[in-house]
Amino acid sequence: EVQLVESGGGLVQAGGSLRLSCAASGFTFDDYAIGWFRQAPGKEREGVLCSSSDGRTYYSDSVKGRFTISSDNAKNTVYLQMNSLKPEDTAVYYCAATKSRAGAYYCALSTRSGDTGRFEYWGQGTQVTVSS
Repeated sequence: EVQLVESGGGLVQAGGSLRLSCAASGFTFDDYAIGWFRQAPGKEREGVLCSSSDGRTYYSDSVKGRFTISSDNAKNTVYLQMNSLKPEDTAVYYCAATKSRAGAYYCALSTRSGDTGRFEYWGQGTQVTVSS
């Protein structure tokens, strides 16, 4: 069974940093595109950052230069490092995965056009709150 579990959310002051984790079970990341998404109250879900299986990374304009993605294959875990956090980063953050051969395309769609519905597997989300 494919499962994704996020952790690492919390309350942080503006300008601070957090690192979110996405632990996978039931599959390995090698053949999957992995995306980070967020949804704030009353807003549409948006793609924040996405890594395709061929190693390319896609960023939304709102987080470029502040957020990065990394992985630990031994732990089958992907991380979202968030720096210089702003109150507008407050949201529930989700990781998601797709094995589709169009994964890179889906990454581009999710971070550039708001099309976030192409990923098959989703975690339960973790709350990030940035205070001003």
